[in-house]
Amino acid sequence: QVQLVESGGGLVQAGGSLRLSCATSRSSFSPNYMAWNRQAPGKQRELVALITSAGNTNYADSVKGRFTISRDNAKNTVYLQMNSLKPEDTAVYYCNGMFGGRTYWGQGTQLTVSS
Repeated sequence: QVQLVESGGGLVQAGGSLRLSCATSRSSFSPNYMAWNRQAPGKQRELVALITSAGNTNYADSVKGRFTISRDNAKNTVYLQMNSLKPEDTAVYYCNGMFGGRTYWGQGTQLTVSS
């Protein structure tokens, strides 16, 4: 069993920046991939950014050039740096990862971007 705990959400003005963190409980940080997803009210959950075990990254078109996913293997943590935030980025952000063929999800953290 792997636990993922997100933190760093909050209220920020449009144009501002924020960094989300996702800490994992697994002592050996070797996921197949780690990703950030988000779900806005009334909308389906969508993939925002993903980083593979090889360090390759992928982003939703809506966040390319503004968001950066990264990881710190020593801290068993994945980050999402979010810059130039827009009101439409408002959502609950969820971290998820695949470890040993199983997918795990965090509980989510709320980001609200005010205009």
